[in-house]
Amino acid sequence: RASYYLQRRPRNMDNSQLFTVPDGWKEPAFTKEDNPKGLLEESSFATLFPKYREAYLKECWPLVQKALGDSHIKATLDLIEGSITVCTTKKTFDPYAVVRARDFIKLLARSVPFEQAVRILEDDMACDITKIGTLVRTRERFVKRRQRLIGPKGSTLKALELLTNCYIMVQGNTVSALGPFNGLKEVRKVVLDTMKNIHPIYNIKTLMIKRELSKDPELRLQSWEKFLPNFRHKNLTKRKEPKKKTTKKEYTPFPPQQPESQIDKELATGEFFLRESVKKRKKMEEIKVKQAEALTKRQEERNRAFIPPKEKPVMKKTNKAPSEAKIDIEAIKAKVRKAKTKKLGAPSVNPVPQTTPAYDKKKKNKG
Repeated sequence: RASYYLQRRPRNMDNSQLFTVPDGWKEPAFTKEDNPKGLLEESSFATLFPKYREAYLKECWPLVQKALGDSHIKATLDLIEGSITVCTTKKTFDPYAVVRARDFIKLLARSVPFEQAVRILEDDMACDITKIGTLVRTRERFVKRRQRLIGPKGSTLKALELLTNCYIMVQGNTVSALGPFNGLKEVRKVVLDTMKNIHPIYNIKTLMIKRELSKDPELRLQSWEKFLPNFRHKNLTKRKEPKKKTTKKEYTPFPPQQPESQIDKELATGEFFLRESVKKRKKMEEIKVKQAEALTKRQEERNRAFIPPKEKPVMKKTNKAPSEAKIDIEAIKAKVRKAKTKKLGAPSVNPVPQTTPAYDKKKKNKG
């Protein structure tokens, strides 16, 4: 069929015009006129939901039934088993409506609010549920990377939603996304990279650049690799080196040389050809030499305790000579004169007149 259309196309038409979708084009909606006889058999899907979603589903269940009733889909809520079931009816004319209803109940079970989940029933909407629980081994590391995807106060998740035009819900071991097909593809890539220890800010930066490049019609058919950043992984933690480093020897096909035996050593020195008596005498001499050396060492260790320690030489205290300085002879003479006058009691040159205190005069008047 593809080759037929290529032959039938005009010669002046370029390949780029075949792959581009006109702006504002939308696929026509599927109506009852397209399938007036309805479906031949009944199709049904069921999904389980956790216990904590039971209260919310009870509240919004009338709205769920009303939303599915427009497509003639029957929905049942089983609180005993904790399951939701959707199935087609005789009035159902859209064969894909039950698949959308299946995605709808899956999103409700994964804590997506009804206002967002009901958008899956539209034609240009799709959903993707990514399981992230088994991507990381340790639980602590998993919680840290999941929080990294959410960001402080949900800022990273909000930025990702704005760039991909998708609604993202991180709940437990899954990430639920709702939006157009291109956005879901980018969301899945960011989620998987985050679980592989690649920070989501790198992917967000790439998405921002792609968004700006897509606005330019000239760059649509060009490669964007030169504009996109290339982030390299830097391993900051240095691996601890072992204390004992073993160096591998060069490989040789020949086996190692056999060690010499005792007989080979005796043959090399000539002891093998000596008599038994001579061998014993030689061994006894070696033993006596070793004993004599050990005895002298022991004796030296004993004598060390009787060797007196070296005394430090006694240093005599010597009065240091006064430093040479200029002596003021006139000042010394003045001091000697003052001292003589104090000792001999000589009268001062300017005698001070003696005055009787005021309290002595009062005593005389009274007397």
